[in-house]
Amino acid sequence: MEFHSASQKYLSTRGGSYGMSFEDVVLKGLASDGGLFIPEEIPSLPNNWAERWRRLPFADLAYEVLSLYISPSEITPSDLKAIIDRSYSTFRHPSIAPLYPLAPAQNLHLLELFHGPTFAFKDVALQFLGNLFEYFLVRRNASSNTHSRHHLTVIGATSGDTGSAAIYGLRGKKDVSVFILHPKGRVSPIQEAQMTTVLDANVHNLAVEGTFDDCQDMVKALFADPETNSVHNLGAVNSINWARILAQITYYFHAYFSLINSLSFKSGDKVRFVVPTGNFGDVLAGYFAKQMGLPIEKLVVATNENDILDRFWKSGWYEKKPVHGDAAKGGLASDGAKAHEDGAKETLSPAMDILVSSNFERLLWFLVYQASPANTIQSRREEAGRQVKSWLNELKNNGGFGVSPEILQAAKVDFESECISDIATIETIRDFYNAPSQPVTIQSNGNSVAQSLANGHSSQKAKYILDPHSAIGVAASLLSLTRAPPPATHHISLATAHPAKFASAVQLALEENEGFDVETEVLPAEFVGLEKKERRVRAVEKGAGLEGMRRIIGEEVKAEARQ
Repeated sequence: MEFHSASQKYLSTRGGSYGMSFEDVVLKGLASDGGLFIPEEIPSLPNNWAERWRRLPFADLAYEVLSLYISPSEITPSDLKAIIDRSYSTFRHPSIAPLYPLAPAQNLHLLELFHGPTFAFKDVALQFLGNLFEYFLVRRNASSNTHSRHHLTVIGATSGDTGSAAIYGLRGKKDVSVFILHPKGRVSPIQEAQMTTVLDANVHNLAVEGTFDDCQDMVKALFADPETNSVHNLGAVNSINWARILAQITYYFHAYFSLINSLSFKSGDKVRFVVPTGNFGDVLAGYFAKQMGLPIEKLVVATNENDILDRFWKSGWYEKKPVHGDAAKGGLASDGAKAHEDGAKETLSPAMDILVSSNFERLLWFLVYQASPANTIQSRREEAGRQVKSWLNELKNNGGFGVSPEILQAAKVDFESECISDIATIETIRDFYNAPSQPVTIQSNGNSVAQSLANGHSSQKAKYILDPHSAIGVAASLLSLTRAPPPATHHISLATAHPAKFASAVQLALEENEGFDVETEVLPAEFVGLEKKERRVRAVEKGAGLEGMRRIIGEEVKAEARQ
């Protein structure tokens, strides 16, 4: 391997792989031992980083951050910059992720992450990942003939948001086919339309008769099948892929600089980030930013009633607690609640309806590594890998595990947690919609501009409309405010989706407001008429099994090649 710093080489959280290149971990997605890839070392920020980066546009800031994790021997600086610029040229807002003062008197700010093509925070990472896939494959195929070309077949299961963001990130990319399985009739109409109206030849939507678990089982069977892997070279786009975590680190720096450039920030003020999360990837990116040296006072993990993460921070026990039957019922089918994982409780925030947070083992590895008394770096790495593997085996076999008081205390150094109910979610949406308009002043790239509280589309309306996932973050922020009040502390809450993505929950919260109309106040122009557009989707019988899926993928890839 050409020169790579320790932060530009990667290992598996379960100890089976070391010294991996960035290209390999992006294309593999999952380590061969079942673990997740992480950098061998978290990089420190360069000298004078705050002054040098403070006024940078989002894409230039992303280049500075990502360069610390990607060796120039793998992606040249000019190529990396071009990939980043191309990734964020698809966003509707010039700031990519604008920071709005939601409650100025409380120093509560909202980081809007829904200005990408599919109106969800996942676009920030998946636009970048799609361009990375294409870059690596085109390079590998530069001297290949038609019959020996390296082709990647991306396969994923979705309950809504991930599927559309993956499709928009990969549509039209060279040498990549993308297959997204969704449970037929169980995702929201908007999410289904976003996926199935993409007609690019390399995009394949599969509507599976059954539940999200049936989709997941099919995907897992394909990844475990040597024949499918050898023929189609499978790749992953879900949040286990390291490149998704990496891309999200940037917006913590961007939000921090947006805040300190504002008139509301005073020297010495502290900053907390509050993150609504299910799979732990979004808030994990904040952990990397904090470990690099970004002055974050605390990361607040905000869960819905599927609270495995909140229970961990309260007790030190990481345990599945599946619910079934009437106990699991809830949420709104029209927002995709019926696509949930089996055993998870249906809520008004279905993108967070999970039993286990897939990225959590990445944090566990670092907690063990940092606490290890071993004398050498490699010994500490090996100890962390063994312990994480042991814990994950306990989770698989016994449904959970506990950590030592020392590990729990280490986790509490950087994190706090809150669990937010559906009732509190609805109340939060309602309260901020009905809040009086507050003229405020913010700064953009050093220029002071007047700004009223914007609604979910960032237009100049007086009342802000939160989607249910973002409302969980805001509700958790209000609780955190009681422990770390203004004026000494600022809270930045992450807004992860446009309210139109979950319009039924918004309607439920605001239906008693006289004159409120979802179509005029929530739906962006891009969603109007979307459900009437031409679609391309293939139905998959519930009992299709591995043989059926092999046949379908083979037929679809052949048809794609003929176009």
